[in-house]
Amino acid sequence: MTEQFVNLPDRGVTLCTERAGTGDALLVITGTASDLRNHPNPLHWPTAKHFDTLAYDHRCLGQSEQHDPSHQPTMADYAADALALCDDQGFEEFSVIGVSFGGMVAQELATIAGTRLTRLVLCCTSSGGHGDSSYPLHELYSAGKSMDALADMWDTRTTYDESVAAQMAAVFKGRIRPETTPAGLLKQIEARRHHDTWHRLHLIQCETLVACGVYDGVAPPENSARLAERIPRAELASFAAGHMFLAQDPLAWVTILQFLQR
Repeated sequence: MTEQFVNLPDRGVTLCTERAGTGDALLVITGTASDLRNHPNPLHWPTAKHFDTLAYDHRCLGQSEQHDPSHQPTMADYAADALALCDDQGFEEFSVIGVSFGGMVAQELATIAGTRLTRLVLCCTSSGGHGDSSYPLHELYSAGKSMDALADMWDTRTTYDESVAAQMAAVFKGRIRPETTPAGLLKQIEARRHHDTWHRLHLIQCETLVACGVYDGVAPPENSARLAERIPRAELASFAAGHMFLAQDPLAWVTILQFLQR
């Protein structure tokens, strides 16, 4: 895999990216506070064995930079970053996997990418608006707390199932956790607060897989069901897991790979 810093002057960002694999183009858009230095990152996912896989840190997060530190990005900014990165990397047509916040960005991207987007996988995410929103992280952070306070929200079984609680602890073990909340994360959460694609989901032209965990308290499964009903060519896949179902249930990757390759 190759780490590269891609300068996108028209977007006002320099994005830290990693790319690996061969085959059809696949863009992975990761979630809140994501950082490619945390492993396993998307270049270690099963999809990297089958696709030319591109992942990146969002502006102001990980090792990516925003040239004007004072700018407050919108969800449209994050989507435009992703499309500009695909242009730079020669991805004329591509599939997308968007996870959590990345799923929100992927919805925005899908409404502007048109037929360039061949397949879309939306994981543990929400549309906002009438499709309802994911957990209001802006309220959590304004109260002086962080996502670490969401133990029972990552998987609602953690309050009564010790094995699930241990599984969640293992998933998060060793991840980069700054002592103070990075400014870029606060900007990301502020953009997230205004996410609403509900009335534009009909613009998504590609086949779409909406995937969720039935014990997800961050992006409740009902939100995924609404997404699948609203997007014209969408199907729903549910797994006996929480918000981190990609790490919890091996069947999730089997389902996603079958969808992307069929």
